[in-house]
Amino acid sequence: MQTASTNISEKMGRSQELSEFKRGIVIGCHLCNKSIREISLLLNIPRSIVSGIITKWKQLGTTATQPQSEWGLPTLKRTLCRSRQHVMCN
Repeated sequence: MQTASTNISEKMGRSQELSEFKRGIVIGCHLCNKSIREISLLLNIPRSIVSGIITKWKQLGTTATQPQSEWGLPTLKRTLCRSRQHVMCN
Protein backbone atom coordinates (compact mmCIF):
# COMPACT_ATOMS: atom_id res chain seq x y z
CA MET A 1 0.00 0.00 0.00
CA GLN A 2 2.90 2.37 0.67
CA THR A 3 4.18 2.06 -2.90
CA ALA A 4 0.77 3.06 -4.26
CA SER A 5 0.79 6.29 -2.28
CA THR A 6 4.21 7.29 -3.58
CA ASN A 7 3.02 6.70 -7.13
CA ILE A 8 -0.14 8.75 -6.64
CA SER A 9 1.46 11.86 -5.22
CA GLU A 10 4.73 13.65 -5.09
CA LYS A 11 6.13 16.22 -2.69
CA MET A 12 4.36 19.57 -2.90
CA GLY A 13 6.31 22.79 -2.96
CA ARG A 14 5.02 25.86 -1.16
CA SER A 15 3.49 27.45 -4.24
CA GLN A 16 2.28 24.32 -6.00
CA GLU A 17 -1.42 23.68 -6.19
CA LEU A 18 -2.93 20.23 -5.74
CA SER A 19 -4.49 18.94 -8.96
CA GLU A 20 -8.24 18.54 -9.27
CA PHE A 21 -7.71 14.77 -9.54
CA LYS A 22 -5.82 14.59 -6.23
CA ARG A 23 -8.43 16.77 -4.53
CA GLY A 24 -11.04 14.31 -5.79
CA ILE A 25 -9.05 11.43 -4.34
CA VAL A 26 -9.04 13.23 -0.97
CA ILE A 27 -12.83 13.61 -1.08
CA GLY A 28 -13.24 9.99 -2.16
CA CYS A 29 -11.16 8.80 0.77
CA HIS A 30 -13.18 11.04 3.09
CA LEU A 31 -16.42 9.54 1.79
CA CYS A 32 -14.98 6.08 2.52
CA ASN A 33 -14.65 7.14 6.16
CA LYS A 34 -10.87 7.54 6.17
CA SER A 35 -9.55 9.95 8.80
CA ILE A 36 -7.64 13.09 7.86
CA ARG A 37 -4.48 11.50 9.22
CA GLU A 38 -5.01 8.32 7.18
CA ILE A 39 -5.64 10.32 3.99
CA SER A 40 -2.57 12.45 4.67
CA LEU A 41 -0.34 9.41 5.12
CA LEU A 42 -1.85 7.56 2.17
CA LEU A 43 -1.43 10.41 -0.31
CA ASN A 44 1.66 12.03 1.23
CA ILE A 45 -0.13 15.37 1.58
CA PRO A 46 0.05 17.57 4.70
CA ARG A 47 -2.90 17.17 7.10
CA SER A 48 -3.66 20.89 6.90
CA ILE A 49 -4.14 20.62 3.12
CA VAL A 50 -6.37 17.54 3.49
CA SER A 51 -8.44 19.27 6.16
CA GLY A 52 -8.79 22.41 4.03
CA ILE A 53 -9.94 20.43 1.01
CA ILE A 54 -12.57 18.58 3.05
CA THR A 55 -13.78 21.77 4.75
CA LYS A 56 -14.05 23.61 1.43
CA TRP A 57 -15.94 20.68 -0.10
CA LYS A 58 -18.41 20.62 2.81
CA GLN A 59 -19.00 24.38 2.69
CA LEU A 60 -19.02 25.03 -1.06
CA GLY A 61 -19.76 21.62 -2.52
CA THR A 62 -16.72 21.88 -4.78
CA THR A 63 -12.97 21.50 -4.63
CA ALA A 64 -12.29 23.80 -7.58
CA THR A 65 -10.01 26.74 -6.92
CA GLN A 66 -11.74 30.07 -6.45
CA PRO A 67 -10.39 33.33 -7.88
CA GLN A 68 -8.36 35.35 -5.41
CA SER A 69 -9.85 38.59 -4.17
CA GLU A 70 -8.36 41.98 -4.89
CA TRP A 71 -6.14 43.71 -2.36
CA GLY A 72 -8.13 45.28 0.45
CA LEU A 73 -7.45 48.68 2.00
CA PRO A 74 -5.63 47.27 5.09
CA THR A 75 -3.21 45.34 2.88
CA LEU A 76 -2.67 48.34 0.63
CA LYS A 77 -2.11 50.64 3.61
CA ARG A 78 0.37 48.21 5.18
CA THR A 79 2.27 47.95 1.89
CA LEU A 80 2.39 51.71 1.42
CA CYS A 81 3.43 52.36 5.02
CA ARG A 82 6.43 50.12 4.61
CA SER A 83 7.82 52.61 2.14
CA ARG A 84 6.99 55.46 4.62
CA GLN A 85 6.25 57.82 1.77
CA HIS A 86 2.47 57.86 1.92
CA VAL A 87 0.11 60.29 3.68
CA MET A 88 -2.11 57.47 5.09
CA CYS A 89 0.66 56.30 7.44
CA ASN A 90 0.21 59.24 9.81
